[in-house]
Amino acid sequence: MCRNIRSLHNYEPPATDDEVRAAALQYVRKISGFTKPSKANEQAFEQAVDAIAEVSARLLGQLVTSAPPKDREVEAAKARARAAQRFAA
Repeated sequence: MCRNIRSLHNYEPPATDDEVRAAALQYVRKISGFTKPSKANEQAFEQAVDAIAEVSARLLGQLVTSAPPKDREVEAAKARARAAQRFAA
């Protein structure tokens, strides 16, 4: 579950709200142990996702770096190459 959380800092174009929310959702799923919460826990679950997404977006907006922005396509190609090498039969 946690493997789906990716670094969102220093990319061009910057991370979208949907990407930040998806990372927050994965985090809440991981720490709560719920993939889909029950009706009794749904409100608390959604509030946690919203709060973490908000804080994460604020963090990404405040981080600074002197490194050049990474290209999403190049990083995705590197990840595919690592996976192919790792899972090669």
